[in-house]
Amino acid sequence: MLILALETSTELGSCALWRDGEITERICPLGRSHSETLLPLVRELLADAGLKLAQLDAIAFGAGPGAFTGLRVACAAAQGLAVAADLPVIPVSSLETMAAAVGAERVLALLDARMGEVYAGCYQLADGKYSLLGDIRVSPPAELVFPAGAGWLACGNGPEAYPLLQQGLDDADIPVRRGVMPQAAILAHLAAERAERGEWIGAADAAPLYVRNKVAKTVAERLSEGGRA
Repeated sequence: MLILALETSTELGSCALWRDGEITERICPLGRSHSETLLPLVRELLADAGLKLAQLDAIAFGAGPGAFTGLRVACAAAQGLAVAADLPVIPVSSLETMAAAVGAERVLALLDARMGEVYAGCYQLADGKYSLLGDIRVSPPAELVFPAGAGWLACGNGPEAYPLLQQGLDDADIPVRRGVMPQAAILAHLAAERAERGEWIGAADAAPLYVRNKVAKTVAERLSEGGRA
């Protein structure tokens, strides 16, 4: 099984190649746009592996939620490559990728959504597969409802970005695994499991998971919060 995975939902972009259980990953350089660096890294990754695009079985991408521009980059790249080589695509949520990176039985994935909000998803591990409990939500930290029950482990950059969120997790006795972000190597592993189950779609059906439709606050909103125009 050969799967190319693309993850650019945050500033930490990456791509990875799954080759029958072995994973090779490339990290996008910081400070440069993913639209500029992702495809050259993909070409380098395939060339180093001695593979052509048409030899792949599928292309996976981080569907989101995450940065609007980053989600479009990964989705568009996956679609373009898949159409060129007549391959299926496999969308994977960035929050599920974070949960899988942690590997705990119950994971609350928290990703900074900017604009004073956080993306949140609760994942339960059962039979070797993570399932989303409820919906992926975006909300101000003060409005986030923590999952009930014991044994939850939070992860992601949300608590670091919002001290109020960290305080809420402390009060709820939910520990935090810091430094966990969406990563192509983990995405590739999840995509391979989906591919084994035949869970892929046509390139034309690929779409980012935005969760919210608003990209940025208006000038009036920023001024009302004490910011600059």
